[in-house]
Amino acid sequence: MKRILDCYASDFKQMNSKELKQSILASEGRTVLSENIVTGAAADGLTNSEVARAAGADLILLNALDVYELYINGLDKTDQPIQRLKEMLGRPIGVNLEPIDVDADFNESRLSISKGRVASTDTFQRAEELGFDFVCLTGNPKTGVTNNELIHAVQLAKVQFSGLVMAGKMHQSGVAEEVMSVNVAEELIEAGVDVILMPAVGTVPGVNEETSKHIVRLAKKSGVLTMASIGTSQESADSATIRQIGLMSKMIGFDIHHIGDAGYAGIAPYENIIELSKTIRGNRHTLRRMADSVNR
Repeated sequence: MKRILDCYASDFKQMNSKELKQSILASEGRTVLSENIVTGAAADGLTNSEVARAAGADLILLNALDVYELYINGLDKTDQPIQRLKEMLGRPIGVNLEPIDVDADFNESRLSISKGRVASTDTFQRAEELGFDFVCLTGNPKTGVTNNELIHAVQLAKVQFSGLVMAGKMHQSGVAEEVMSVNVAEELIEAGVDVILMPAVGTVPGVNEETSKHIVRLAKKSGVLTMASIGTSQESADSATIRQIGLMSKMIGFDIHHIGDAGYAGIAPYENIIELSKTIRGNRHTLRRMADSVNR
């Protein structure tokens, strides 16, 4: 078993979900996940995922992807777009699916999204068919994802999908409820989640260091990984902000450091992906991850 820090494309290609989870755990809080919107393009002729990979991301998360339509800006024409993207990147790839509750207590107007982006038995089966390495159950702004639906979606996903299941809210997603709590974390663990996602300290009001430490300790005792998310457009802030958030998340004990998609083209500025990577693992591992060939 290799740490994710030491893995090449050939290693990722052979990993199952259990091995990928152990590889992340063994890297001791030095894993970077970049989320990007598939309809945008930071550079002509490139997918946002290629930019994220070049900037040193270990894991790539596709946002706003309809699993029935599969449009990815910048990807060459192919009958198997996800497999093609995996070949190009040499990295584990996941997709966001959103557990929507249309009857939730909204604090703003609800944004309707396509069925191919909503968490359901069918979309989990589709994610399995497409060969995704993980699914991330979370909510975009205004869509109406609730913690109760997240817990239910984890239970469904663990039956229908063989990859890693990540779950949690990065922000309120338009719903008037607490984003994360110890009780919600306990229920996610009971439902079988592999990775608990929660906002990094400094990104959402009320998510503090004490609660985050409690949830991280709880997860570790249960064999569950944790991910700190920068999903409140602060991914496009100055590098000092990224460093501060990254160091705090590392001190708290998060296994994965997420950086969101709120740059101008649907991806964080590449400089900030590099900055987060340097902050949590230094120049040596950052350069290695940026420079390793997909042919290794």
